[in-house]
Amino acid sequence: MEKKLLVIVLPGMILTGLLAGCGVQTHKDSVIVTMPVSAEPEDGFDPIHGWGAGEHIHEPLIQSTLTSTTVDLKLQNDLAVDYNVSEDGLTWTVDIREDVRFTDGEKLTAKDVAFTYNQCRNSRSLNDLSKLKEAEAVDENTVEFHMNEPFNIWPYTMSEVGIVPEHAYSETYGKNPVGSGRYVLRQWKQGEQAVFEANPDYYGDEIKTEKLTVLFMNEEESLKAAQTGKTDVAYTSADYADEEAAGYQLQELVSVDTFGFNLPAVKEKEEGGTSIGNDVTADLTIRRAINIGIDRDDIVEKVLKEYGTPAYGICDKMPWYKVDAEVSYAPDEARQLLEGAGWTTGADGIREKDGLKAEFTMLYDPSDSIRSKLAGEISAQLEEIGIRVNLSGADRDVIYNEAQTKAVIWGLGSHTPMELYNLYHSERGTKYAKYSPYFNSAVDKYMDKALEAPSLETSYEFWLDAQWDGKGGINGDLPWIWICSADHLYFVKDALHIGEQKVHPHGQGWSLVNNVDQWEWKA
Repeated sequence: MEKKLLVIVLPGMILTGLLAGCGVQTHKDSVIVTMPVSAEPEDGFDPIHGWGAGEHIHEPLIQSTLTSTTVDLKLQNDLAVDYNVSEDGLTWTVDIREDVRFTDGEKLTAKDVAFTYNQCRNSRSLNDLSKLKEAEAVDENTVEFHMNEPFNIWPYTMSEVGIVPEHAYSETYGKNPVGSGRYVLRQWKQGEQAVFEANPDYYGDEIKTEKLTVLFMNEEESLKAAQTGKTDVAYTSADYADEEAAGYQLQELVSVDTFGFNLPAVKEKEEGGTSIGNDVTADLTIRRAINIGIDRDDIVEKVLKEYGTPAYGICDKMPWYKVDAEVSYAPDEARQLLEGAGWTTGADGIREKDGLKAEFTMLYDPSDSIRSKLAGEISAQLEEIGIRVNLSGADRDVIYNEAQTKAVIWGLGSHTPMELYNLYHSERGTKYAKYSPYFNSAVDKYMDKALEAPSLETSYEFWLDAQWDGKGGINGDLPWIWICSADHLYFVKDALHIGEQKVHPHGQGWSLVNNVDQWEWKA
């Protein structure tokens, strides 16, 4: 298959091979970018309600963060000038800059930091603050974070939480946010666009892009905006990547935007007044047969049009990824597994055992083209080995509840191993993992040890063992089956250089503009 241009941006690589003139030229110090409608924050640009976290993890444009990450995902200071953790891992002490002011002129202090984090914790923000007991301002420039238990990933969490001013915070903050970051929100027309202008009092590096306009569009509108020259950068998907857009080149950015599905790993029962489990997917043989009965390469070709890679785990491409999770497509072996476990083929071609059909329901978001196509391909492939998957479109509220008893197509992926923890570790106060019923005490213990390790780097061995320690683990239990990681695709004007890009997390949109302040137009 012929492609327009392949530009893969990995940590440490310089973006090259770009750009050579275009028809409609914008001002040299401004850019227009299209983003998916789903990228628009429902609750506004408020970190306490999830801005900068969740499905579109990024470093907030409007607010400052205590830390940030480099293009190769190494930590660096932002508001923080120093931080350390106590020997027991329960107290993080952070010293912050003394020269930072909010855009209303008020000084940013440790009280604002403590206020922000405590509010995020209390509001159950999309930021993962479940380990935080309390944030406390020790003095004007020092804040302490007291943890419920050791949590060595905390410095990465500090790169996602934007600091809001206690004196100017209210429930309407998200519509008119006051921050201390690189940009000021000048206009927000909900459902249409958001306009950001450079903060003239920003304390960091010089801002090269003075104005950023974000247009919220569906895929068809985004493509048309590129084809008519009305945007400088237009997001797209594999469905539209081979379309022509004169004056633009297609850029393919590597991501950990990974798609797969859960398989409830316990039998059907009532737990705390709630139905959980599934008698078919609770059978380990079924889960193992599914894992090797799916042709991931074929799906990458058909669904992603080769703009992506097969995936076998949620932490693919990260240093804590267990490479031996990878398996080969082996439909004959899958059939043999099922036969050997007593799952025999019925008259309709679907296997059954002790009167139970090898059949289950899979939910997916019908508004998402990738998930819709994935569901169809998975269903068709599994029927070839005698497992019937009944597909059902559903909205997100339904999906989160129904995942306790049904399979669901998910899209996930982030820069920390907390993605593993959140999917596979039993939830505090309950027996099973949060999103889909699964429990393995050895997996829990490895993950607990990982968070107690002196640093993220020294925790890798425990995250790896949680996946497979030679005897068992996540890769042996297979409560989730991972299928593919999608590259993030953008049409970019020939004369625009978008710099080095980090590996993108799940969710197309805001991650692209993490470094927008350093974008440059070529003469």
